[in-house]
Amino acid sequence: MILATRNAHKLRELREILPSVEFEPLPDGIDLPPEDGDTYAANALIKARAAAAATGRTAIADDSGIEAEALGGAPGVRTARFAGERATDAENLAKLAAEAPAGTGLRYVCVIAHVEPGGAEHTFEAHATGTVASEPRGEGGFGYDPLFVPDEADGRTMAELSDAEKDGMSHRGRATRALHAWLGTTGD
Repeated sequence: MILATRNAHKLRELREILPSVEFEPLPDGIDLPPEDGDTYAANALIKARAAAAATGRTAIADDSGIEAEALGGAPGVRTARFAGERATDAENLAKLAAEAPAGTGLRYVCVIAHVEPGGAEHTFEAHATGTVASEPRGEGGFGYDPLFVPDEADGRTMAELSDAEKDGMSHRGRATRALHAWLGTTGD
């Protein structure tokens, strides 16, 4: 199955959560269209459709983001571009740390789209809730993980959890397990 990304973090997470499914990264030379949808599902479908069309194989793609209660749900679908179009993870994290007060609510959202070359499409959405840490902590994870304290954890940020702990409670882990359960019912 083609994973419509070259993001090594996402590829690792999906391979660890679903070791029985063989994922291949998006082949070199295939460019994905801009993620200009106004929902996570729209953006995931944009990528999965393009990858399926370009490769002639079943493709999955995800779109995920973080929503800060104190910011009215922002950055949302603009998570990767929160601090600007070419912002780094560090710049995005710093902006969220500056704008969302410690202890206020956060929500990670992930939608995974499964698109077959013949056009059949399915989406799987999941969430993880938490709060803003008083300061970024931890060396693991990526993106906003150093600021996200999951409700289900013991006060550690996502970046302080082991990969297995994070995958067990993360938005991407939950969406991936929903995809896996669905694949089990379809025989794929």
